[in-house]
Amino acid sequence: MKGLSIGLNSGIAILVKYCTGHSRVRFINKFNSYILKKVIALIVQEMALEQRPRERVKANGVEVLSDPELLAIILQNGSQGENVIDLSHRLINTFGLDKLNSLSLQELMKIKGIKLAKASKLIAAFELSKRVNSGKICEKIVSNAADIASHYMEKLKDLKKEHFIAVFLDTKNKIICDKVISIGTLNSSLVHPREVFKEAIKVSANAIILVHNHPSGDCEASDEDRRITKILMGAGEMVGIKILDHIIIGEGKKYESIC
Repeated sequence: MKGLSIGLNSGIAILVKYCTGHSRVRFINKFNSYILKKVIALIVQEMALEQRPRERVKANGVEVLSDPELLAIILQNGSQGENVIDLSHRLINTFGLDKLNSLSLQELMKIKGIKLAKASKLIAAFELSKRVNSGKICEKIVSNAADIASHYMEKLKDLKKEHFIAVFLDTKNKIICDKVISIGTLNSSLVHPREVFKEAIKVSANAIILVHNHPSGDCEASDEDRRITKILMGAGEMVGIKILDHIIIGEGKKYESIC
Protein backbone atom coordinates (compact mmCIF):
# COMPACT_ATOMS: atom_id res chain seq x y z
CA MET A 1 0.00 0.00 0.00
CA LYS A 2 3.10 2.25 0.05
CA GLY A 3 2.52 3.50 -3.49
CA LEU A 4 -1.06 4.31 -2.67
CA SER A 5 0.04 6.38 0.34
CA ILE A 6 2.47 8.39 -1.80
CA GLY A 7 -0.28 8.99 -4.37
CA LEU A 8 -2.62 10.19 -1.64
CA ASN A 9 -0.08 12.67 -0.27
CA SER A 10 0.62 14.02 -3.75
CA GLY A 11 -3.09 14.43 -4.43
CA ILE A 12 -3.63 16.34 -1.18
CA ALA A 13 -0.75 18.65 -2.04
CA ILE A 14 -2.27 19.44 -5.44
CA LEU A 15 -5.66 19.98 -3.84
CA VAL A 16 -4.35 22.49 -1.31
CA LYS A 17 -2.34 24.37 -3.91
CA TYR A 18 -4.89 24.78 -6.71
CA CYS A 19 -8.44 24.18 -5.47
CA THR A 20 -10.80 26.43 -3.55
CA GLY A 21 -14.52 26.48 -2.76
CA HIS A 22 -16.82 24.23 -4.81
CA SER A 23 -14.02 23.01 -7.04
CA ARG A 24 -12.22 21.68 -3.94
CA VAL A 25 -15.34 19.72 -2.91
CA ARG A 26 -15.70 18.21 -6.39
CA PHE A 27 -12.03 17.30 -6.42
CA ILE A 28 -12.34 15.62 -3.00
CA ASN A 29 -15.32 13.53 -4.13
CA LYS A 30 -13.63 12.38 -7.32
CA PHE A 31 -10.37 11.71 -5.54
CA ASN A 32 -12.08 9.67 -2.79
CA SER A 33 -13.83 7.56 -5.45
CA TYR A 34 -10.51 7.00 -7.22
CA ILE A 35 -8.79 5.95 -3.99
CA LEU A 36 -11.63 3.55 -3.09
CA LYS A 37 -11.33 1.77 -6.44
CA LYS A 38 -7.56 1.49 -6.04
CA VAL A 39 -7.90 0.06 -2.53
CA ILE A 40 -10.40 -2.58 -3.70
CA ALA A 41 -8.17 -3.51 -6.64
CA LEU A 42 -5.15 -3.90 -4.36
CA ILE A 43 -7.10 -6.05 -1.89
CA VAL A 44 -8.13 -8.42 -4.67
CA GLN A 45 -4.61 -8.51 -6.10
CA GLU A 46 -3.11 -9.20 -2.70
CA MET A 47 -5.59 -12.01 -1.88
CA ALA A 48 -3.52 -15.13 -1.30
CA LEU A 49 -3.38 -17.06 -4.56
CA GLU A 50 -4.30 -20.33 -2.87
CA GLN A 51 -7.49 -18.76 -1.46
CA ARG A 52 -8.98 -17.87 -4.85
CA PRO A 53 -11.78 -20.26 -5.85
CA ARG A 54 -10.27 -21.39 -9.15
CA GLU A 55 -6.90 -22.06 -7.57
CA ARG A 56 -8.60 -24.00 -4.75
CA VAL A 57 -10.36 -26.18 -7.32
CA LYS A 58 -7.04 -26.93 -8.98
CA ALA A 59 -5.28 -27.68 -5.68
CA ASN A 60 -7.99 -29.51 -3.73
CA GLY A 61 -10.91 -30.35 -6.03
CA VAL A 62 -14.29 -28.73 -6.48
CA GLU A 63 -15.79 -30.58 -3.50
CA VAL A 64 -13.98 -28.37 -0.97
CA LEU A 65 -15.52 -25.12 -2.24
CA SER A 66 -18.37 -23.43 -0.40
CA ASP A 67 -21.59 -22.48 -2.20
CA PRO A 68 -20.51 -18.81 -2.52
CA GLU A 69 -17.15 -19.89 -4.00
CA LEU A 70 -18.85 -22.11 -6.58
CA LEU A 71 -21.18 -19.25 -7.47
CA ALA A 72 -18.20 -16.90 -7.73
CA ILE A 73 -16.60 -19.14 -10.37
CA ILE A 74 -19.79 -18.98 -12.45
CA LEU A 75 -20.11 -15.19 -12.09
CA GLN A 76 -16.34 -14.66 -12.72
CA ASN A 77 -16.23 -11.05 -11.48
CA GLY A 78 -17.96 -8.71 -9.09
CA SER A 79 -19.66 -5.37 -9.57
CA GLN A 80 -18.69 -1.82 -8.73
CA GLY A 81 -17.66 -1.64 -5.09
CA GLU A 82 -18.20 -5.36 -4.47
CA ASN A 83 -15.88 -8.26 -5.30
CA VAL A 84 -17.24 -11.50 -6.70
CA ILE A 85 -17.04 -13.42 -3.39
CA ASP A 86 -19.02 -10.74 -1.53
CA LEU A 87 -21.55 -10.60 -4.37
CA SER A 88 -21.98 -14.38 -4.20
CA HIS A 89 -22.45 -14.27 -0.41
CA ARG A 90 -25.09 -11.54 -0.78
CA LEU A 91 -27.04 -13.48 -3.41
CA ILE A 92 -27.10 -16.68 -1.36
CA ASN A 93 -27.88 -14.90 1.93
CA THR A 94 -30.72 -12.96 0.30
CA PHE A 95 -32.36 -15.67 -1.81
CA GLY A 96 -30.85 -19.05 -0.99
CA LEU A 97 -29.83 -21.38 -3.80
CA ASP A 98 -33.35 -22.82 -4.21
CA LYS A 99 -34.99 -19.42 -4.74
CA LEU A 100 -32.08 -18.17 -6.88
CA ASN A 101 -32.55 -21.24 -9.07
CA SER A 102 -36.20 -20.34 -9.69
CA LEU A 103 -35.69 -16.67 -10.67
CA SER A 104 -36.24 -15.68 -14.30
CA LEU A 105 -33.72 -13.75 -16.37
CA GLN A 106 -35.68 -10.53 -15.83
CA GLU A 107 -35.92 -11.10 -12.07
CA LEU A 108 -32.18 -11.74 -11.82
CA MET A 109 -31.40 -8.55 -13.74
CA LYS A 110 -33.32 -6.51 -11.15
CA ILE A 111 -30.77 -7.51 -8.48
CA LYS A 112 -28.06 -4.96 -7.75
CA GLY A 113 -24.82 -5.97 -9.46
CA ILE A 114 -26.47 -8.45 -11.85
CA LYS A 115 -26.84 -7.48 -15.49
CA LEU A 116 -27.51 -9.53 -18.62
CA ALA A 117 -24.13 -11.29 -18.73
CA LYS A 118 -24.21 -12.51 -15.11
CA ALA A 119 -27.93 -13.33 -15.23
CA SER A 120 -27.40 -15.42 -18.37
CA LYS A 121 -24.55 -17.36 -16.74
CA LEU A 122 -26.72 -18.18 -13.73
CA ILE A 123 -29.72 -19.22 -15.83
CA ALA A 124 -27.51 -21.43 -18.01
CA ALA A 125 -25.79 -23.10 -15.03
CA PHE A 126 -29.08 -23.89 -13.28
CA GLU A 127 -30.63 -25.20 -16.51
CA LEU A 128 -27.69 -27.55 -17.12
CA SER A 129 -28.11 -28.89 -13.58
CA LYS A 130 -31.81 -29.55 -14.20
CA ARG A 131 -31.05 -31.35 -17.46
CA VAL A 132 -28.42 -33.56 -15.85
CA ASN A 133 -30.87 -34.50 -13.09
CA SER A 134 -33.60 -35.16 -15.65
CA GLY A 135 -31.34 -37.51 -17.58
CA LYS A 136 -30.92 -39.76 -14.54
CA ILE A 137 -34.51 -40.99 -14.80
CA CYS A 138 -33.92 -43.05 -17.95
CA GLU A 139 -33.48 -46.83 -17.49
CA LYS A 140 -34.52 -46.61 -13.84
CA ILE A 141 -36.80 -49.45 -12.69
CA VAL A 142 -40.00 -48.17 -11.07
CA SER A 143 -41.39 -50.12 -8.13
CA ASN A 144 -43.75 -47.54 -6.61
CA ALA A 145 -45.10 -43.99 -6.96
CA ALA A 146 -42.36 -42.55 -4.75
CA ASP A 147 -39.70 -43.56 -7.30
CA ILE A 148 -41.30 -41.30 -9.89
CA ALA A 149 -42.40 -38.52 -7.50
CA SER A 150 -38.95 -38.01 -5.99
CA HIS A 151 -37.49 -37.29 -9.42
CA TYR A 152 -40.21 -35.00 -10.74
CA MET A 153 -40.42 -32.98 -7.52
CA GLU A 154 -37.06 -31.49 -8.42
CA LYS A 155 -37.92 -31.03 -12.08
CA LEU A 156 -41.36 -29.45 -11.65
CA LYS A 157 -41.26 -27.64 -8.30
CA ASP A 158 -40.45 -24.13 -9.60
CA LEU A 159 -42.58 -24.11 -12.75
CA LYS A 160 -45.28 -21.45 -12.93
CA LYS A 161 -47.54 -23.45 -15.30
CA GLU A 162 -48.90 -26.98 -15.17
CA HIS A 163 -46.75 -29.46 -17.11
CA PHE A 164 -48.33 -32.79 -18.06
CA ILE A 165 -45.72 -35.52 -18.60
CA ALA A 166 -46.02 -39.10 -19.77
CA VAL A 167 -43.33 -41.51 -18.51
CA PHE A 168 -42.98 -44.58 -20.73
CA LEU A 169 -41.96 -47.98 -19.32
CA ASP A 170 -40.95 -51.33 -20.84
CA THR A 171 -42.15 -54.79 -19.81
CA LYS A 172 -39.87 -54.79 -16.74
CA ASN A 173 -41.10 -51.35 -15.58
CA LYS A 174 -37.80 -49.82 -16.65
CA ILE A 175 -38.16 -46.21 -17.82
CA ILE A 176 -37.58 -45.79 -21.54
CA CYS A 177 -38.03 -42.00 -21.65
CA ASP A 178 -40.50 -39.25 -20.78
CA LYS A 179 -42.33 -36.66 -22.84
CA VAL A 180 -44.02 -33.34 -22.01
CA ILE A 181 -47.49 -33.72 -23.51
CA SER A 182 -48.93 -30.31 -22.65
CA ILE A 183 -48.20 -27.07 -20.79
CA GLY A 184 -51.00 -25.05 -19.23
CA THR A 185 -54.10 -25.62 -17.10
CA LEU A 186 -54.96 -29.30 -17.41
CA ASN A 187 -58.10 -30.13 -19.36
CA SER A 188 -59.25 -32.65 -21.93
CA SER A 189 -58.65 -30.26 -24.84
CA LEU A 190 -54.94 -30.07 -23.99
CA VAL A 191 -54.44 -33.73 -23.09
CA HIS A 192 -55.84 -35.93 -25.83
CA PRO A 193 -55.29 -39.71 -25.70
CA ARG A 194 -53.91 -39.56 -29.25
CA GLU A 195 -50.93 -37.45 -28.14
CA VAL A 196 -50.13 -39.70 -25.19
CA PHE A 197 -50.41 -43.06 -26.96
CA LYS A 198 -48.78 -41.93 -30.20
CA GLU A 199 -45.55 -41.40 -28.26
CA ALA A 200 -46.03 -44.64 -26.31
CA ILE A 201 -46.35 -46.67 -29.52
CA LYS A 202 -43.37 -44.88 -31.06
CA VAL A 203 -41.04 -46.02 -28.22
CA SER A 204 -42.71 -49.46 -27.86
CA ALA A 205 -43.86 -48.75 -24.31
CA ASN A 206 -45.64 -51.43 -22.32
CA ALA A 207 -47.06 -49.05 -19.70
CA ILE A 208 -47.30 -45.36 -18.84
CA ILE A 209 -47.12 -43.29 -15.67
CA LEU A 210 -48.67 -39.83 -15.89
CA VAL A 211 -47.19 -36.92 -13.94
CA HIS A 212 -48.20 -33.31 -13.64
CA ASN A 213 -47.60 -30.44 -11.22
CA HIS A 214 -49.90 -28.05 -9.40
CA PRO A 215 -48.11 -24.64 -9.28
CA SER A 216 -50.38 -23.67 -6.36
CA GLY A 217 -48.53 -26.23 -4.22
CA ASP A 218 -51.72 -28.15 -3.37
CA CYS A 219 -51.32 -31.71 -4.65
CA GLU A 220 -54.97 -32.73 -4.15
CA ALA A 221 -56.46 -34.05 -7.40
CA SER A 222 -59.18 -31.95 -9.01
CA ASP A 223 -62.29 -33.36 -10.67
CA GLU A 224 -60.71 -32.59 -14.05
CA ASP A 225 -57.54 -34.47 -13.05
CA ARG A 226 -59.59 -37.56 -12.23
CA ARG A 227 -61.70 -37.24 -15.39
CA ILE A 228 -58.63 -37.07 -17.63
CA THR A 229 -57.08 -40.02 -15.82
CA LYS A 230 -60.24 -42.10 -16.39
CA ILE A 231 -60.29 -41.19 -20.10
CA LEU A 232 -56.62 -42.14 -20.57
CA MET A 233 -56.99 -45.39 -18.63
CA GLY A 234 -59.90 -46.36 -20.88
CA ALA A 235 -57.88 -45.54 -24.00
CA GLY A 236 -54.94 -47.54 -22.61
CA GLU A 237 -57.10 -50.64 -22.20
CA MET A 238 -58.19 -50.35 -25.83
CA VAL A 239 -54.64 -50.16 -27.24
CA GLY A 240 -53.08 -52.56 -24.73
CA ILE A 241 -50.84 -50.00 -22.97
CA LYS A 242 -51.76 -49.74 -19.30
CA ILE A 243 -51.81 -46.50 -17.31
CA LEU A 244 -50.10 -47.54 -14.06
CA ASP A 245 -50.52 -44.28 -12.15
CA HIS A 246 -51.15 -40.55 -12.31
CA ILE A 247 -49.01 -38.60 -9.87
CA ILE A 248 -49.63 -34.98 -8.93
CA ILE A 249 -46.64 -33.00 -7.65
CA GLY A 250 -47.30 -30.30 -5.08
CA GLU A 251 -45.16 -28.08 -2.86
CA GLY A 252 -41.96 -29.40 -1.29
CA LYS A 253 -42.09 -33.19 -0.93
CA LYS A 254 -45.86 -33.47 -1.32
CA TYR A 255 -47.46 -35.61 -4.01
CA GLU A 256 -50.66 -37.55 -4.60
CA SER A 257 -51.14 -40.82 -6.47
CA ILE A 258 -54.55 -40.94 -8.16
CA CYS A 259 -54.61 -44.56 -9.37
